Amino acid sequence: MIQCATLPRPDQLSWYAIRIQSRLGRVASANLRLRGYEEFLPMYRTRRRWCDRIKELEQPLFPGYLFCRFDVNDRLMPILTTPGVIGILGAGKTPIPVDDGEIEAIQVILRSGRAVQPWPLLNVGSKVYIERGPLTGLEGIITNADKTYRLIVSVSMLQRSVAVEIDREWARPVRDRMGPCAVTLNELTRTLARSG
Repeated sequence: MIQCATLPRPDQLSWYAIRIQSRLGRVASANLRLRGYEEFLPMYRTRRRWCDRIKELEQPLFPGYLFCRFDVNDRLMPILTTPGVIGILGAGKTPIPVDDGEIEAIQVILRSGRAVQPWPLLNVGSKVYIERGPLTGLEGIITNADKTYRLIVSVSMLQRSVAVEIDREWARPVRDRMGPCAVTLNELTRTLARSG
């Protein structure tokens, strides 16, 4: 009897961070897709001012990186020889996967339609759980800048973060690592006022 090895489904594969040449993100993304890989190049919209006009552009959320799902035990040469690809992030020659929850959080944020922008990695701040609005179910760090509240979600592997504007009524503090907890609106307002 001949046994066939079953290939993992694409949604069972881990995400990996791919280092790319900064101006070739779309090229690398398209070429990986053509080679049959599931890739994710998060983009955001920004306005740039020139001396004679203002133009809206689409820029990479993580300049110099994209994400790709693949079987790390398979040959990596097709990925590494893709135009625009510099390498795969990892420890030495061993690729390290990006947490699926971090990728999912970025995808939810982009689908929300809210204003998004790159943000430096934050290790301090009030951890919150979003219980309402288009970002329901996400956890992140909340900041208050320019009278605008933002949820910060980090991709640890890249040591970078993404900020998305939120209504402060959507969030409630997370007190410990055991998951979201219920707090009153007054507690939330006091916590947000202290963090801002």
